[in-house]
Amino acid sequence: MKTALITGASSGIGREIAYILAKKGYNLILVARRKDRLIEVADYVHTKHKVQAVVKVCDVSKEDECYRLYEECKAYKINVLVNGAGFGLMQDFADSELDKELEMIGTNVKSVHILTKLFLEDMKYRMGTYILNIASSAGLCAAGPHMATYYATKAYVVSLSLGIGQELKEAMSPTSVSVLCPGPVDTEFNDVAGASFSVKPITAKECAKEAVRGMLHKKSLIIPGTTMKLGNMAQGLLPTGLQVKILSTIQQTKMN
Repeated sequence: MKTALITGASSGIGREIAYILAKKGYNLILVARRKDRLIEVADYVHTKHKVQAVVKVCDVSKEDECYRLYEECKAYKINVLVNGAGFGLMQDFADSELDKELEMIGTNVKSVHILTKLFLEDMKYRMGTYILNIASSAGLCAAGPHMATYYATKAYVVSLSLGIGQELKEAMSPTSVSVLCPGPVDTEFNDVAGASFSVKPITAKECAKEAVRGMLHKKSLIIPGTTMKLGNMAQGLLPTGLQVKILSTIQQTKMN
């Protein structure tokens, strides 16, 4: 039986990916900090799709928790790893709380690095294995004034994922690594970040569908939505300094 481990599975894109993979017959290991929400997802997929769902309460911002998660789950022989946990913070760098930023780096960067590293060692030579890292369109930008740390964390995820993916292709590994870079998605993210959307968001369900489709087709970079695909192409034509100025203006319009 195929098994998928999903961090950030209690809400948003991670939860919707869990629903899609359950429909495809995957047993699930659902990871997040909120046990009650994880149980709701687990009960739903078990009732609806008759798959098994294991709940793991874990704060992946902490390194030791990531190692504990791996030790508890490695025996399941994971087929799909989805690093979906993450959050943002909209505030000028000089004014933001260092502890909160370090927590963000732990969640958005360290957990992705550690879990990808550990599970890849087990997956590298097995057929039907996939890693999906959830980044953001922010990770494709030159920089993100007013959300500088968040943009930097997502750029790390994009670069790491694409680099690992190419290494695996050169090694003729059956395992693929994909990175999802959505624009605005209608989730709890902006409430946590303290921002508002400047363009119409897509739904988490729409985003998850494109993510799973792209992952199973071993697509390296997944950008949901035509608008975001065109936007990514257009920004590549602009000088870096101009990109940063434009992004600063956009970000200021989003601040609550």
